[in-house]
Amino acid sequence: MAGDTSTINLSSNALTVLEKRYLKKDEKGRAVEAPEEMFRRVARAIAEAERAYNSNADVEAMAEEFYKLMASLDFLPNSPTLMNAGTEMGQLSACFVLPVDDSLKSIFDAVKATALIHQSGGGTGFSFSHLRPRGDLVGSTGGVASGPISFMRVFDTATDVIKQGGKRRGANMGVLRVDHPDILEFIACKEKEGAFANFNISVAATEGLMRALKEDSEYELVNPRTGEVVKKLRAGEVFDRIVEGAWRNGEPGIVFLDRMNEFNPTPHLGEYESTNPCGEQILLPYESCNLGSINLSKMVNEDGQPDWEKLKRAVKLATRFLDDVITVNKFPLPEIEEATLKTRKIGLGVMGFADMLIALGIPYDSEEAEALASKLMEAINYWSKEASVELAKERGSFPAFEGSIYAKNRLPIPESMTSVQIADCKLQFGWKDLIERIRKHGLRNATTTTIAPTGSIGIIAGCSSGIEPIFALAYTRRHVLDEDVLPEVNPLFEKIAKERNFYSEELVVKIARTGSCQRFPEVPEDVQRAFVTALDISPEWHVRMQAAFQRVTDNAVSKTINCPNSATKEDIAQAYLLAHRLGCKGVTVYRDRSREEQVLTRGTAKPEAPSVPGQPPVVKPRPQTLSGVTYRIPSPLGTAFITVNENGAGEPFEVFCNVGKAGSDTAAVAEAMGRLISLCLRFPSSLSPRERMQEVVDQLVGIGGGRPLGFGPQRVRSLPDAIAQVLARHLGLIEEQIPPVQLPLPSLGIGDLCPECGQATFVEEEGCRRCYSCGFTEC
Repeated sequence: MAGDTSTINLSSNALTVLEKRYLKKDEKGRAVEAPEEMFRRVARAIAEAERAYNSNADVEAMAEEFYKLMASLDFLPNSPTLMNAGTEMGQLSACFVLPVDDSLKSIFDAVKATALIHQSGGGTGFSFSHLRPRGDLVGSTGGVASGPISFMRVFDTATDVIKQGGKRRGANMGVLRVDHPDILEFIACKEKEGAFANFNISVAATEGLMRALKEDSEYELVNPRTGEVVKKLRAGEVFDRIVEGAWRNGEPGIVFLDRMNEFNPTPHLGEYESTNPCGEQILLPYESCNLGSINLSKMVNEDGQPDWEKLKRAVKLATRFLDDVITVNKFPLPEIEEATLKTRKIGLGVMGFADMLIALGIPYDSEEAEALASKLMEAINYWSKEASVELAKERGSFPAFEGSIYAKNRLPIPESMTSVQIADCKLQFGWKDLIERIRKHGLRNATTTTIAPTGSIGIIAGCSSGIEPIFALAYTRRHVLDEDVLPEVNPLFEKIAKERNFYSEELVVKIARTGSCQRFPEVPEDVQRAFVTALDISPEWHVRMQAAFQRVTDNAVSKTINCPNSATKEDIAQAYLLAHRLGCKGVTVYRDRSREEQVLTRGTAKPEAPSVPGQPPVVKPRPQTLSGVTYRIPSPLGTAFITVNENGAGEPFEVFCNVGKAGSDTAAVAEAMGRLISLCLRFPSSLSPRERMQEVVDQLVGIGGGRPLGFGPQRVRSLPDAIAQVLARHLGLIEEQIPPVQLPLPSLGIGDLCPECGQATFVEEEGCRRCYSCGFTEC
């Protein structure tokens, strides 16, 4: 790697993420710039926009300001800007919404546009609500329509074969109105694990549905082709189906469509129908948006108080930065350029909120934290609007200003936005005066605030994700350059633990097993209260915090309402209803360990039940928790992570195989092999589980493939051969020194196994899944 990173305080994890995904590379894939050089590349490229408005602009001075803003880690723009600014690609936006109208031409035009956007590093959202329902008439052929879900598969397949710029995996949002005739099929389309792997899905819930739900009545389904009512459904039945899916595996989410449009700043241009993949950026068809996040962990002064003046300076400079991004952006399609330049939407948000709360000594699930959230977002919204007014004076308003709500003396946030005051905060904002200034001078950007996911940039900044609580205080991370697996400890927790003399390696290992410090007697009660993690917090408080930020955010808020595995369907339903009642524009709920690729947890399993004569054999059900071990072994298809879980009697019960990128054919084949082996182990048989695993080894060992790896006893001929070697090792049939290397993931992990690095640190946050170990993200 070229250059010197000594001037920027970056963690080893941040350096790994930067080198893998962000730094410029040569033709051999080697990084040819240092992080400092990356920030300077981006700063210079964005500052060039200043020339478009002032031929005498001091571009170098502005580039230096932008550089300091990023290099200090006070602010970072969305990933495509960091990746592509100053490069030939030049596409800098993260979020796009594409129209899908009821014709093959429109559908496949959208597929083509999706490919171009994903290639450049962006994510796409679609509403499939205009497509005629399954079984409806196709007039041109006299046939019948296959419906929106079938066409979603086309987009899903296209995404599979396009890797975003070689750096990001394709991500989509699929939305269907709750009054579409195919809504029940849509709700169930991700019921099977792995279906529509490149989509998040959300039901567009109308106020009509919510009223019918409250009244326990029916509502109408409307054919979008004819506008005719074709059926009625009971609102409670549909809501229960949504809740069932979310309880099962986190899908679908809900977007509150009418509320989104209530705060649409440019209704004269059209209605909102969809969002970007994580649900926080609501856009009109063909619009794109540039996002960036203020690092709140850097906005605390030496006295342990919020540094409001520093925050104000960062917000105003970041607003200018994001407007400049729009000016220098290379848009993937002319329709996207036209729509984006009409409204010039930007989305300034935050990260590091949980770190800020810890520094201030405020528990996340408290009224004081809730009030601070509102005040912070009010400040960011207000100051970003002030900066946008100043930009309008210099550069002119966004072209669609006339006809917008701003021209009618309104803002895209509730009129009752004045915040609850927090202790020692004397900030007051002159919203009426600001509205008058906007009316007089205009506004540069139709929206200025969004709470976006910060999975990768949060790792770069070394802070907590977005507005999420800390997911875990300690977890394991395999270091990239060696095979050591060491606990990764939250630095704030480690600092306090050492200052107060209760730190120990034994405590770290115990905490890493669950990620939480609750109920450990050696941890003082006030520290336990301050360091609550995502699963220590009730779903109600997750929703309340999302609502606190949403109230003064123009667009929407990306957040996951994390629930424990023990959460009931009623708990999920109450979270959805509370989110609607408190004014959220959408909501995503995830019940811990509700997907099949689960973290390995400690516990015991019940012994096998004998089969009953005269009854058909039944596959043994999986207990809620199993103990096991994960092995790492190279194979011709890539490094494989193979997990063997055991029942309470110490016998093999199931096998998971993880290799290749999520959604790839390789990953699918590996998953299928694991499932088949597990079925063999769990199906009633006269053979013991160990004997059955021996039969599996005998069938798989020695199978040849493409190019084998290694020599002699360490030779691995194929993925099946690698699996056989691992199972043989687990049964003690081969020498201990023979690979693979055993990783102690079962007792030290906080999430699912990451498809990139294999670590059990793949968690659901901000409406997306991301890995704490390597920074891989699905969005």
